[in-house]
Amino acid sequence: MLRKYRGLVPGSVLLAAAILTAVLAQAQAPTLQEQLAAQYKLAKMGSDSSGYSVIEEGTTLAIQKGGVMGLPYKSTIWPNTTYQDGTVHASSVQTATSGKTADIGKKFCGLTHKCPSKPDSASDETATHLFKVGDKVYPTKIDVKLDKDLVVLSIVACDTCNKTDPPTYNKANVVFQFAKGALAKASAGEVEDTIGQLLSISNDDSQQAQGGQQQSGDQSGGQQQNGDQGGQQGAAQDQAQAEPQSIDKGMTPDQVQAAMGKPDKIVNLGSKQIYVYKDLKVTFLNGKVSDVQ
Repeated sequence: MLRKYRGLVPGSVLLAAAILTAVLAQAQAPTLQEQLAAQYKLAKMGSDSSGYSVIEEGTTLAIQKGGVMGLPYKSTIWPNTTYQDGTVHASSVQTATSGKTADIGKKFCGLTHKCPSKPDSASDETATHLFKVGDKVYPTKIDVKLDKDLVVLSIVACDTCNKTDPPTYNKANVVFQFAKGALAKASAGEVEDTIGQLLSISNDDSQQAQGGQQQSGDQSGGQQQNGDQGGQQGAAQDQAQAEPQSIDKGMTPDQVQAAMGKPDKIVNLGSKQIYVYKDLKVTFLNGKVSDVQ
């Protein structure tokens, strides 16, 4: 019996170790919320006597489809637009008129922000804005609700990008609705792809950066090409200069001068001539090189 229990102990230890390893791995793995937060830098808003403004820019997103409705940032109401199965489901705020401001607060608060006790009384605070395709916005909040298969992205308009004057910093909640049970199984990349169908990361900055790198690369490439050409020419010249001149037996005086240049001195001894150079003497016999010293 003792042997039987002894045999069970190693197996139990291994099972416990495997369970502990799995638990630790799961605990250390970043959550979907954390992965999305790493992908989308959130903008920070601030206010002073002049009103609200973006005090810290976030990831620039570009609206890809129409139907996203916003309200001025100073409004206490955050309108919701739902995106599901590739379709933008227009907010009911689109049908609200200035005479129905009391309904707006009831329809659009409560998902990610506290409902106001009373609707905004100022008409400019409830003036709806329909974002156009291509408009730039910043994310200000990301909320993942696995139990409801929702990812909610709160956005605010980049008024400087959109050249909105006077600035209103229109805001909205964009609710990405996934199929039941799908969000818990989805990877961060799959969720980002879905978000990108409606709010794609703007590539303006990256294009500028790439353009700068390319321009720098072109300049450096041109410099390198010029340098290579110059280097090749210089190398050819060096090679030509460095290539040793040869004097062969039987060469004529003209051939020697073509190779070595004019001699410093010429000694005529009839049928025998001597060309004296700085570091050598060339002896001709009957007009042919017979000796070099």
